[in-house]
Amino acid sequence: MKNFTLYILFLVFSGSYAQELNLPVWTQYLADNDFVISPTYAGIGDNLRIRANGLTQWVGIKDAPDNQSLYADFRISSRSGVGLSAYNDKNGNTRQKGIKFSFAHHIVLDYYAKQFLSFGVSYNINSFRIDIENFQPTEDIPIVDPSITDDRSITNNNFDVGFLYRINRFYFSFNANNILKKKTDDFFANEPGGLLNYQAYSGYVIQSNANNNIEFEPSVFFQMFDSDKRSSTDVNFKFRKFNRSGDYYWVGASYRFLNDQFFEPLNVGPMAGIMKNGLYFAYSYQITTNDLSGFNSGTHMITIGLDFLQGVSDCPCTQGTSWRKYKNNGVNKN
Repeated sequence: MKNFTLYILFLVFSGSYAQELNLPVWTQYLADNDFVISPTYAGIGDNLRIRANGLTQWVGIKDAPDNQSLYADFRISSRSGVGLSAYNDKNGNTRQKGIKFSFAHHIVLDYYAKQFLSFGVSYNINSFRIDIENFQPTEDIPIVDPSITDDRSITNNNFDVGFLYRINRFYFSFNANNILKKKTDDFFANEPGGLLNYQAYSGYVIQSNANNNIEFEPSVFFQMFDSDKRSSTDVNFKFRKFNRSGDYYWVGASYRFLNDQFFEPLNVGPMAGIMKNGLYFAYSYQITTNDLSGFNSGTHMITIGLDFLQGVSDCPCTQGTSWRKYKNNGVNKN
């Protein structure tokens, strides 16, 4: 039991080190909030869209990762949008906080085919800190190192850039995140300086032939880190049903795996959400499938949101991919 406890502590701490200033993407983007993934989505959809996420990982394990985040994007003209995102992350004795300022511009390639191209950029400010006030003597280490006299914090400024291509109900986005190297300590040879990672997200919205109010949306999310080429993929599926007023509910599932271990998923789980009169709520649950599965009840995430100041833009490039959203905003299906 003691060895297993040490293993958990090592896993949590090493995970936080690997995630330094570069937190992993969970399934927040599936809660009808693609802006989580890419700045190119700023200004697409309702005129002002706000989403707040709360995520608790590995419920049942002490000091497991816990994260809160807020996303808001707003259309500032017929073809441009701005966005703001912020997060607070706790992982054992490590703390991370960050904020992003984003801008996107959308171009019409073919009006009748609904073919659009978007470009986006984000400026990021991230901080990483170790809470030394929580360090306590243990049986193995009866005295805390007296040389540790500060919080060992570091702040990093960086940029994300990306593009988004859409044609009718198909979409594909590509991002390069943290394109600048972070500041490092010259006396710590093992500290990584490159945080660059690439993300690709693609999917297709399928309208039911039997019922115009029903949609199916398969999608794939891919992420690769430039430093060591490790990568993972999410395979997702959503079912969405609208009513006459444009409100809707959806259910879905996600399957995440390392790309060299397709049949050994990192996690898998269901999710669901509902939109009613501009108010949004979603919940997702991820089952841990590694050696920790017997010691926790999984990862839980809740999303709440608001869509308001809705208005019809004079450019269809700011409308969503969903066919019903085109229809509700007066854009002809054909």
